[in-house]
Amino acid sequence: MKVRCSLRSAKNRDKDCKVVRRKGKVYVINKKKPKLKARQG
Repeated sequence: MKVRCSLRSAKNRDKDCKVVRRKGKVYVINKKKPKLKARQG
C-alpha cells in the first residue's frame, strides 16, 4: 500500500478504483487490482 499526499492521481489510474474514508484516513481500494491500494493521512 502506498501512502500519498494526493489521492486524486491514485484514483485516476484505474476505473475500478474507489475512494473510501475509514477511521479518519482516506483510502483508495481496487478489488480487481489490489496493488493500486493507497492511503492518505
